[in-house]
Amino acid sequence: MDFVAAVRRNLTTPAYATFRGRASRSEYWWFYLFTILFGAAVSMLSDRLGNVASVAFLLPSLALFARRLHDVGRSGKWFFIAFTGVGVLLLLYWLVKRSDAGPNRFGAGPATA
Repeated sequence: MDFVAAVRRNLTTPAYATFRGRASRSEYWWFYLFTILFGAAVSMLSDRLGNVASVAFLLPSLALFARRLHDVGRSGKWFFIAFTGVGVLLLLYWLVKRSDAGPNRFGAGPATA
């Protein structure tokens, strides 16, 4: 998935708030890059606009995060391990890990879904 496709899928389709299914590694990281760049650009214009952008991207970011965890065979509930401190490293590992080959308990792979 490329940059534009990742942004379009996560902002203009039902995937905006879908916590079911799987998301590829490239989809996750392209959308993450977009949120960082857009948030920085908007924050340069106004801090208030930056805060609004952060809130607007919260739901699609959480949904995409859960779908990315599904892609490596983990439940979205593993998100909460981030609050332990050390869990951030484990989550980062799962976010950069290759997708599970073929279908898993969360559905078909993102390339075939």
